[in-house]
Amino acid sequence: MNFSVISEKMDRYISPFANKLSQQRHLKATRDAFMSMLPLILFGSIPLILGAAPVTEDTTNRFILAWASFAEKNSLILNWVSSITLSAMSLYICIGITYYLCRHYKEDILRPMMFSIAGFLMLVLDPQSLGWDGKIVEISFLDGRGILLSIFVAILTVEGYHWMREKNIGRIKMPESVPASLSETFAALVPGIVLLTVFTIIFIIFHSLDTTAVKFLYDVMAPSFRAADSLPFTILIIFLVHLFWFFGIHDAALAGILGPIRDGNLSINAAEQMAGQDLSHIFTTPFWTYFVIIGGSGSVLALSFLMMRSKSKQLSTVGKVGFLPSIFGISEPIIFGTPLMLNPIFFFPFIFTSVFNGIVTYLCMSWGIVGKTFAVFSWQMPAPIGAFLSTMDWKSVVLIFALIFINGLMYLPFLKVYEKDLMKLEREAEQEESSKDAQIIENSAIEN
Repeated sequence: MNFSVISEKMDRYISPFANKLSQQRHLKATRDAFMSMLPLILFGSIPLILGAAPVTEDTTNRFILAWASFAEKNSLILNWVSSITLSAMSLYICIGITYYLCRHYKEDILRPMMFSIAGFLMLVLDPQSLGWDGKIVEISFLDGRGILLSIFVAILTVEGYHWMREKNIGRIKMPESVPASLSETFAALVPGIVLLTVFTIIFIIFHSLDTTAVKFLYDVMAPSFRAADSLPFTILIIFLVHLFWFFGIHDAALAGILGPIRDGNLSINAAEQMAGQDLSHIFTTPFWTYFVIIGGSGSVLALSFLMMRSKSKQLSTVGKVGFLPSIFGISEPIIFGTPLMLNPIFFFPFIFTSVFNGIVTYLCMSWGIVGKTFAVFSWQMPAPIGAFLSTMDWKSVVLIFALIFINGLMYLPFLKVYEKDLMKLEREAEQEESSKDAQIIENSAIEN
């Protein structure tokens, strides 16, 4: 395999495309919106963990029984907190995308934000009763099932608002004596009316069909969602992300595409966990963070441990520097320090350790050997801890350590080849340095 030719082709064709993809305004806004969701996802995961006491009919441990009793007595509070944070992900994604797109256009943020929220709620909430004494609406689709619609509403709102403002459509000129805030309000009047009218018409159409826009869209897209949660898709995505990484293209280039899938599936699982139903999705954010890339991209935690024991000074030093970061999912010190990137010796283990982790974990979750994920904390949480808290299944910890061990076996033969080459270079460098020192001593003696 001629890596120089492949690298040249990647630099010429793939890298520019990936860079454009990562900077495309809609994908970039989507990526940034999902990244901004972390505090809400974290906080919304806590009540799910508190409500998931690992109790069975045979449990006798007092602590676990007390935990289960606490969860049962406070189930309404725990479920409600999670429902309006993690399980209302689509609403916050809509807000986030609207915000970042407005920043891109240097547009006023407040008014498009209000139009976007109004349109989203109109198309996602399903009114059951709107009486004077109380209003009842169905909010189930605020979770990951509403993400596609939230993206559509946010983009339509900002793009439509920006275009109408740019073309001065319906702009009402006010005297200079009128305060700027009031003048801007009137300038946004017609764009706001147009956008809200569009959302109202969409609501009326789907209401006449006895459904909602979000339900219809989710039903139409269901086959695609199932395909995106399949083993072939999982393998393909892991392979592409690591192939890009190997040639120096950061995985952020694909974050705008993967974020809605991973976080959307997580949100649906969280809602199912609250409802006491079987979890339906495997390809989620914690699946990726804790089970696939153990130690960061390339699953380098096992490699960093092996490198610490290397006879090569360079590998030993990099391993010691990179071991602690890799525990917390940060792989850059190992990737750039070894280096793994553009290093043909490590091409196969760098890509296929994570592919192997994804295949094994997917099958274990699919066959019910290990529980599926329904919560996530920081992506920097050590994999064994994150795996347990995201599944509340002790077998997930066993799986993580088994994968780390196998990852080490996969890296070991390639590491030995690279270590041999480095040690040869290090010996030659030492000999050259010794020769220089001897020459300096000899010259000094002659001068004296």
